[in-house]
Amino acid sequence: MTNDWPSGLPIGDGWVETARTTEVIFPYDGSPVARAPLGNQAHAARALEEALTAAPAMAATPSHARRAALTHAHDALRANREEFERLLVMETGKPLVDCQVEVARTLLTLTTAAEEVARLHGETVPLDLLPSGEGLIGFWTRRPIGVVVGITGFNYPLLLAAHKIAPAVAAGCPVIVKPAPATPLATLWLAHLLRSANVLPPAAVQVVTGDVEVGRTLVEDRRIGAVSFTGSAAAGHAIARGAAPTKVLLELGSNAALVVAADADLEAAADAVVRGGYYASGQACISVQRVLVEEPVREEFLSLLAARVKNVSVGDPRLPGTRVAPLIDEAATERVLDWIAASGARTITGGHREGRAIAPTVLDGVPDGATAWDEEIFGPVVCVRPVPDLDAAFAAVNTSRYGLHAAVFTRSLATAFAAIERIEAGGVVVNDVPGFRADNMPYGGVKDSGIGREGPRFAIEELTVTRMAVIRP
Repeated sequence: MTNDWPSGLPIGDGWVETARTTEVIFPYDGSPVARAPLGNQAHAARALEEALTAAPAMAATPSHARRAALTHAHDALRANREEFERLLVMETGKPLVDCQVEVARTLLTLTTAAEEVARLHGETVPLDLLPSGEGLIGFWTRRPIGVVVGITGFNYPLLLAAHKIAPAVAAGCPVIVKPAPATPLATLWLAHLLRSANVLPPAAVQVVTGDVEVGRTLVEDRRIGAVSFTGSAAAGHAIARGAAPTKVLLELGSNAALVVAADADLEAAADAVVRGGYYASGQACISVQRVLVEEPVREEFLSLLAARVKNVSVGDPRLPGTRVAPLIDEAATERVLDWIAASGARTITGGHREGRAIAPTVLDGVPDGATAWDEEIFGPVVCVRPVPDLDAAFAAVNTSRYGLHAAVFTRSLATAFAAIERIEAGGVVVNDVPGFRADNMPYGGVKDSGIGREGPRFAIEELTVTRMAVIRP
């Protein structure tokens, strides 16, 4: 593959060559895609110094320039969208349809962040509520929090990088992104698009690749303003401990639940489980993993679901009709198969390899304590469990240590509002998949699913601080 961006890492005012490179592998067949620059702690330290030096200029960059940079990146990405889609297929191994969605969502993220630049403002405050405030003028503004370090996962490398970079640029913060080691290419290209606008300070957007020590160098520097991380709960907890007391925003995944009420449209619910359980080959933090079905409709629902899962196309992610492809690497595949084998559940369909991929799997009756139920499986596996009533369903949803998104299928408005009120999650979706996400809405979880919210408007608020002005004329 020929790169459409400079070689090396975007650090400071140029691209720095690295002594070492690493091979990016196409998960479908193990073939090489490209060689990517491999950063080290020295590169991370240099990027930090460059970002800290650039912070005052970035904070002073006028709104029109920040908006222009984001608009430029949006337009350049749109002009190259098919090339980005192909690149994402090759470096992630995700089916083409999912990579097309990723590019479309990235475009929305960039344009929404550009629009939010115009809404970054404060308010006046009536200080004379106290007698001592009589005659005073008070107002507050939002100021950049400082250097932002963004660390992203492998499953949506372009979109996740955009959710780190775009709000930081809109807020006036220099940003350093560390992509997942397996998928650095789309992030490097996106950084190039932002930098090529030539309206931001040179070190406003930087990328450093590398291992855990590179990440530690970035997040544990006390001079940065915030860390924004997307990945596993274990890694997020370690980052939060290492970064303290720096502000940390964590999006840590989940084992998303979908509740099927006895009055639900069962065909629609079965369609949703297939659509929401196997997109991105199950490698999405809000893909359907746990399905709780009221007992009276259990058998009918399982029959509808099994029939649909058998029609899910498994194979080459480059083909438009493919819906499930091999996972990111062999270690992930072995882990998922081990979790299936240890679940103690009845396998309705799947549970085995299909080429290098895992066949779309439905497990029935997975118990509490089984890793496939309790933890995030991150593969094409859906676990179904009967429940006697909706109270039991909501209780089972909330028993999890995670709480990112959940869904409920019902014809009852009362049930819909009960779910919204009682389910402990960052988002509750009624009659659609828990994986629904519009990139302009607040997105994040509770409990071990993280802290803070993404979505440009909400991330910009996270990456700015209020500054109060009090004036006695």
